[in-house]
Amino acid sequence: MTPIRQRRHGLLRRGALWLALAYVVALAAIAFWPTPVDRGVHGSISSVVLWLHSHGIPTWLDYPAIEFTANIALFIPVGLLVVVLAGARRWWLGPVTGALVSTMIELGQFLFLPGRFATVNDVVANGLGALLGAGLAVGVLRLVLGPRRSPHLT
Repeated sequence: MTPIRQRRHGLLRRGALWLALAYVVALAAIAFWPTPVDRGVHGSISSVVLWLHSHGIPTWLDYPAIEFTANIALFIPVGLLVVVLAGARRWWLGPVTGALVSTMIELGQFLFLPGRFATVNDVVANGLGALLGAGLAVGVLRLVLGPRRSPHLT
């Protein structure tokens, strides 16, 4: 690895580590808040969706679709950060970590938070988000670090 590549890699990993720590704190707050984080806006979002439907937006865009998409977006950083920290060769750790973390969150909500709803859909959406994040990370690593001379990525 060239000195420039090593320097870039080190800076990227340190930044990713700090971002990962901040993300874990935020994710824990969102996941284990006693009531659903969308509780106060559920009615507003539903009203907006109904208004959109009345103006020609397809009916498949409903509250469950928005919630599913939000869960995907919430876990994109998991896949991205795990791959940046573990290396692109271990890209599969991103979606695996996302699915495991999501399963633990849903189990914790089921066991300890009666005001929350644990669902398999959330695990699926979160796993998809982590998979998307892992793919994005592989692309970012290639872009930032440049092509490798060997057939294996770091």
